[in-house]
Amino acid sequence: MKRKHRRLLILVACLAGLGVATGLTLAALRNTLVFFLSPAQVAAKPPPPGQMFRLGGLVLKGSVRHLLKNGHPVNDFTITDGKGSVPVVFGGVLPDLFREGQGIVALGSLQPDGRFVATEVLAKHDANYMPPDVVAALKKSGEWRPSQGEPPPAASWDFGVKTKAGPATRGG
Repeated sequence: MKRKHRRLLILVACLAGLGVATGLTLAALRNTLVFFLSPAQVAAKPPPPGQMFRLGGLVLKGSVRHLLKNGHPVNDFTITDGKGSVPVVFGGVLPDLFREGQGIVALGSLQPDGRFVATEVLAKHDANYMPPDVVAALKKSGEWRPSQGEPPPAASWDFGVKTKAGPATRGG
């Protein structure tokens, strides 16, 4: 084998090894990526059941219910962006700053019945902060127009979005 052919063979082997390593890395990362979606995006093209993603928007007024199941807190509420809404179930204690009209981001997955089961709920930390993904979704939906000044307080936003589950009442 000539020296030129040997170098070419080594180069091809290195490129093949690099390609295999890149493919394995991307395959491993694909399962750990978490995407952000707004309720309107979920309504337009729902992700497959069981796929983890972040859902962001505002907690719809009148939709929060706090329940106890087998001695554990379970919370039902609806997240909206003004163009769509998604019912959410969260089994756990909500953050102290969680309330109706609040901008939140929930991490979880969609169930076959259309409910989003959250494993984590994040709420804003002061009066002026809203998660960047939620701000972007609200701007995209046309509900927040920075050219018209600062947005009104989140607690005053009442989109009047109807959900499939119907109106929710406060539970005890």
